Amino acid sequence: MKATTMPHTANILDTLLHLMRLLRRSYDARAEAVGLTLSRARALTTLSRMDGATQADLAAALDIEAPTLKRQIDALEHAGFVERRPAESDGRKNALFLTARGRDSGIVDFTRRMRAELVAGIPPEDLAVARSVLDRIAGNIARLDRE
Repeated sequence: MKATTMPHTANILDTLLHLMRLLRRSYDARAEAVGLTLSRARALTTLSRMDGATQADLAAALDIEAPTLKRQIDALEHAGFVERRPAESDGRKNALFLTARGRDSGIVDFTRRMRAELVAGIPPEDLAVARSVLDRIAGNIARLDRE
């Protein structure tokens, strides 16, 4: 079926899904060089801005479930990117810290470059409109999930 014969809303959904597949494929291929996947690189990059956070805090910042993050942190710890230490405020909880490998992996710079490259050549006013539309779509998804 041609895109021009598809209903407008289906075309938007298809475009968003296609965009996510392309982004995931591109990011995974580029992050593979440092031994990471998109989700692990995202966790590592977010942790770089909040070193010493608990797993619960990091999961909240990533907007993912704690068990999902635990599996990612287990893999990152096993690969030597992060380490768990007892939290100073509560010894029953773990705080997460980047290791030297995590700091030196270049993933933070890689992610920064990737973000810049994704929007290269797009005027700021177009990006603002796109962000507004995507935020509204996210709000609609949240509303549907509550129904």
